[in-house]
Amino acid sequence: MVIGFFMILVDTTIVSVANPAIKAALDPDTNNLDNVVWVTSAYLLAYAVPLLITGRLGDRFGPKNIYLIGLAVFTLGSLGCGLSGSLAMLVAFRAVQGVGASMMTPQTMAVITRTFPPQRRGAAMGLWGATSGVAMLVGPLAGGLLVDGFGWEWIFFINLPVGVIGFVMAWILVPKLETHQHRFDIVGVFLSAVALFLIVFGLQEGEHYDWAGWVWAMIVGGVVVMGLFIWQQAKTRSEPLVPLDLFRDRNFSVANLGITTVGFTVTAMSLPMMFYYQLARGLTPTESALLLIPMAVLAGVLAPFAGRLLDRVDPRFLLVPGLLLTAISLFWYAALMNPDTEIWMFLLPSALMGIGQSGMWGPLATTATRNLAPRQAGAGSGIYNTTRTIGSVLGSAAIAAFMQGRLEANLPGAADAGGDFGSGQLPDVVVAGFSDAMAQSVLLPAAVMLVGVVVVPFLRRPEHLAARR
Repeated sequence: MVIGFFMILVDTTIVSVANPAIKAALDPDTNNLDNVVWVTSAYLLAYAVPLLITGRLGDRFGPKNIYLIGLAVFTLGSLGCGLSGSLAMLVAFRAVQGVGASMMTPQTMAVITRTFPPQRRGAAMGLWGATSGVAMLVGPLAGGLLVDGFGWEWIFFINLPVGVIGFVMAWILVPKLETHQHRFDIVGVFLSAVALFLIVFGLQEGEHYDWAGWVWAMIVGGVVVMGLFIWQQAKTRSEPLVPLDLFRDRNFSVANLGITTVGFTVTAMSLPMMFYYQLARGLTPTESALLLIPMAVLAGVLAPFAGRLLDRVDPRFLLVPGLLLTAISLFWYAALMNPDTEIWMFLLPSALMGIGQSGMWGPLATTATRNLAPRQAGAGSGIYNTTRTIGSVLGSAAIAAFMQGRLEANLPGAADAGGDFGSGQLPDVVVAGFSDAMAQSVLLPAAVMLVGVVVVPFLRRPEHLAARR
């Protein structure tokens, strides 16, 4: 199961490294960065919208079956991405990948939740969390090597053998778990999909259209539809798409808020950093990825230890310093992002971020799912992964708008000065302004991470620790 989850995460980080190459190949004629960001946003949007129902599908038809279908869809979508000859075609197949990923992700958490008792779940979720750290290393490194050696298409073709191996292993090794009868809230699916699309599209394209009135109308309309969705869920008597009584558990509610800020931050931070490394400093994709090695290694090595520790200590003892160290590392990155900084110095905030991230993923997932009944494992996992992915979608959309705004503020008339944001290193005349714009953009995910630092202290001590005390 973790192999598939690993591939989903790798496919997010691998694309962040390849974005400049994809823009140069498929969108070379514009200086707007928001076009290429749709390669990430389309994936995340198609990933987020179905998550609520795919979690329920796992409960109804078995997590193994839904996982295998999702893995097949994801792998075929990867083939389509690699064969794409235009940006629009690539964005479309990225959406297909997102649908496949949405079918797989809730099943990985649901199987862990239903297989391991609460007092032993931390170690299992620690491994689940460590997967994200390893993916952070493999994704950018593999992306850099593949883009430099074979072309951006191969970041998608590489998924084909991994998908086939993962499918065969899951078919043979993953057990069939008990299924539960569920009704499906079609109205809720429709309302949540409309709300998410309106909000994300408005944020994504706002800067491109100078925040015209119709853009704000889309965003406000999305918020209104989201409110209508929540009201409809509260009034649904049979089985709502989102069982709101799950949020009566304070730890479930707070963990969902925390993972939203984490999803926003992790997605938003990579784009300005990669554009700075490659366009302002002239690094190759591989060289850019190598700067992330301390983060990935430390997160991957420390996360399992954090998971085992989580079974014995209050999760706040890991989450507060973990989120705080991640925020501090982003402010450190912003301070270093200028044309004169020695490249090796970026290894230092990378290491600090790795330590911080080892205390984020596993503890949040364990805390959210610890009190879920087996019947609600799929729904709870679906909600948790939806909020995480909504955070990622909003992070992707917001950072695109913020970067464009910072570029226009720091480089008015950059195109006339010869600044091509599509490929290669920028001319010296625009490097300083471009670096300032990217540094200022990193402050956005840093600020959002601080919100998470404020939220997680509201968690409660787990019941098995309180009883032991």
